[in-house]
Amino acid sequence: MPRFAANLTLMFNEVPFLDRFEAAARAGFEAVEFLFPYEHPPEAIAERLRANGLTQALFNMPPGDFAGGERGLAALPDRFEEVKAGVDTALRYAEATGVRRLHLMAGLADPADPTAKEAYRRSVTYAAETLAPAGLDLVLEPINGRNMPGYFLNDFGAAAELIRELSLPNLKLQFDLYHCQIMHGDVTMRLRALMPMVGHVQTASVPDRHEPGTGEMNDAFLFAELDRLGYEGFVGCEYIPAGNTEAGLGWFTPYRKG
Repeated sequence: MPRFAANLTLMFNEVPFLDRFEAAARAGFEAVEFLFPYEHPPEAIAERLRANGLTQALFNMPPGDFAGGERGLAALPDRFEEVKAGVDTALRYAEATGVRRLHLMAGLADPADPTAKEAYRRSVTYAAETLAPAGLDLVLEPINGRNMPGYFLNDFGAAAELIRELSLPNLKLQFDLYHCQIMHGDVTMRLRALMPMVGHVQTASVPDRHEPGTGEMNDAFLFAELDRLGYEGFVGCEYIPAGNTEAGLGWFTPYRKG
């Protein structure tokens, strides 16, 4: 049965961020993820995880000025030193939280630009090779252009090709079912083809990015397919609750721990 991680950036917004760990555990989640932890000391995050018996499934490396519109730095040729500094920062949080995988955001750049391509390869290679001694995976997530216009990594095929080309043991694909459906469709066949390189899965309904089971996809079928394919990681619930988070957790009842 799939194991789900509550995304605390989007879920349980009824309470302050550090209180969302307890809310997620009380709702029956055994793991959490979020976009960024960097507004809080790593020790504070670690304490909330321990106190609530939660596993940290994933978070992103520093993305640059996210509030100012930046969406990562990896494909930006003149930002490599910041990428390197971000890897160091993320490693400190990884050590504190026990997370086993980190996501590197590509940034806003033209995927056909040779300089952006080379910058991205360089950043990805550096990040993966730096994480490897700590036993951490680096995951790359294609993101659809409707939610994030101008994002460099906007195609599952391109992500898979790069992962194959670089052939780094700890470089994996972050397979978001929501983004895949919007970009390509045919989600099940892509899952089957790409599962050997998948390091993390995320979900939300299409088209409105709300709770699973409220959109056009058969989310329960896809969750069962993950079992059939032998996926043993967490499924991150990166969705925007349509209303109160707990009131919308009916979909989660069959999967709740305990």
